[in-house]
Amino acid sequence: MSVEVEQKFLFNSDTLKVIEDIGVCVGQKQFHDQYFDTPDFQLTLRDMWLRRRKQSWELKCPIDSVSGTGKPGGEQSLCTRYKEITNLPEISQRVKEVIKDVREDCETETTPSDEDDSWLSKLNLCCFAEFTTTRRSFALKGEEGVQIDLDQADFGYHVGEIEVLVPEGGDIQAAQEKIRHTAQKLGLKEERRVEGKMTVYLKRYRPEQYAKLLSAHVL
Repeated sequence: MSVEVEQKFLFNSDTLKVIEDIGVCVGQKQFHDQYFDTPDFQLTLRDMWLRRRKQSWELKCPIDSVSGTGKPGGEQSLCTRYKEITNLPEISQRVKEVIKDVREDCETETTPSDEDDSWLSKLNLCCFAEFTTTRRSFALKGEEGVQIDLDQADFGYHVGEIEVLVPEGGDIQAAQEKIRHTAQKLGLKEERRVEGKMTVYLKRYRPEQYAKLLSAHVL
């Protein structure tokens, strides 16, 4: 399990030129994501994001409750920090701990597998968002561990991400400093968090869920 520390940014042709000058393109790929929650949003209201990408599962859980959170307008608040869980049995257990009214047969079932989706219905989980992203990734010259991703979602939104993956128990403050330094190199002027793909998707296509998450200060 690792912690993803990330700052999103908006980019244009000038930003792209800087990235190409200070970084090396390490690849381009396209992927299709599906996100799951209960009909009453029990996961996302806790800022937990269950995603399937190419038959691989991931659960993102916030760590701010244990590591401290940045104040609005501060540099730290520009970054998000999530634990990334990719082991499906652990994901299933974490989800069960959160969701109310788990079916009895789900409590005693065998370990879920990537090939069997029956655990989703037993936990009353359904897909609430689905989109495809084309991503170009860059590694920075002389800055180990920093990756820049430029994403283009199929619903018409473009956003960049500066990302550092930290091993569990690693130095998150050092990761945030790397991100801040990279943002300076790119000439970024953001004073508040830039909306990610999911926020924009919910605002456009799931307004009820977006409103509830906004009211709960998740977004």
